[in-house]
Amino acid sequence: MDEFIIRNTLTEADIDVMHSYLRETYWAKDIPREIVARSVENSLPFAIVQVATGRLAGFARVITDRATFAYLADVFIVPEFRGHGLSKQLMATILDHPDMQNLRRFMLLTKDAHGLYAQFGFTPVADPAPIMHRHHPNPYTLPAVPTSDPENS
Repeated sequence: MDEFIIRNTLTEADIDVMHSYLRETYWAKDIPREIVARSVENSLPFAIVQVATGRLAGFARVITDRATFAYLADVFIVPEFRGHGLSKQLMATILDHPDMQNLRRFMLLTKDAHGLYAQFGFTPVADPAPIMHRHHPNPYTLPAVPTSDPENS
């Protein structure tokens, strides 16, 4: 891991790499750059950076209250950096972070990385019945919908 470091800050160049990667993923297809930047700003970010070049090699962010709940999101390793064990190091670093200790629930969604997350104690939800959500598969192409009537606020 000497070739890489994991930090909790990002540069504008990192955001550009993240945006280029995320906008092609199944979970964030066509996401605008501004949304990527705002999501990072409002999360606990974990950036894997190649020491020699300063290039972003991987990323994950945690949405959390830092007391009882966390949600892992936007985890990726840039294709050219795969095969170095970076996803495992990233997960270990996230779980070792002081703000991720003694949480009641730590959740994530994945379509294809169950094996990775199982190594770190994540399991399928035993009873999904209590879990509810509002899902918009591609909100970046929908017109904005107000959540309240300003005249009645």
